[in-house]
Amino acid sequence: MTQKKRLIIAMTGATGAVYGVRMLQVLQMQDEWETHLVISDAGVVNLKHEMDIKRAELFKLADVTHGIDDIAASISSGGFKTEGMIIAPCSMKTLAAVAHGFGDNLISRAADVVLKERRRLVMMPRETPLNLVHIRNMASVTEMGGIMFPPMPAFYSKTDSLTAMVNETVGRILDMFGVNVEGLYTPWEGL
Repeated sequence: MTQKKRLIIAMTGATGAVYGVRMLQVLQMQDEWETHLVISDAGVVNLKHEMDIKRAELFKLADVTHGIDDIAASISSGGFKTEGMIIAPCSMKTLAAVAHGFGDNLISRAADVVLKERRRLVMMPRETPLNLVHIRNMASVTEMGGIMFPPMPAFYSKTDSLTAMVNETVGRILDMFGVNVEGLYTPWEGL
């Protein structure tokens, strides 16, 4: 049997829980992918507030779940092979922790591992307006090889559906990892 491709999905307390949930839903339908989920305590609060989903319901969408304080989890080691990690949504606290190598929980530790192993790290920072510290932290992670992907809708698709906007962002990010995203969005092909 062929080893499934592993992808870490992390969720923090920033607004935008729908992005992490939708990614897990899409990946759940992909037989060749295995998801490893970790969510912060603030992420659990936000998930309940924004989507009325409890932790146990979210965990059913993932293949493997890890506790936020489980620093000995498989995803905390570079020897555990993954395709990378997506932090969706990403709080400014988590961004700062990753930017400064402050591995105080499993999200920031796993992100540090992904960066040091030169794997793909995509972060969806959610804050507005941005102050200079936020911008510098984004620049720092970008210089380390991470990808900043703020969830900004594209209006050229002329949709008025929140679901379509979420699907487009999720599709574009998962496409970076080679996930089959057919049907999630239509890539721009020019006029």
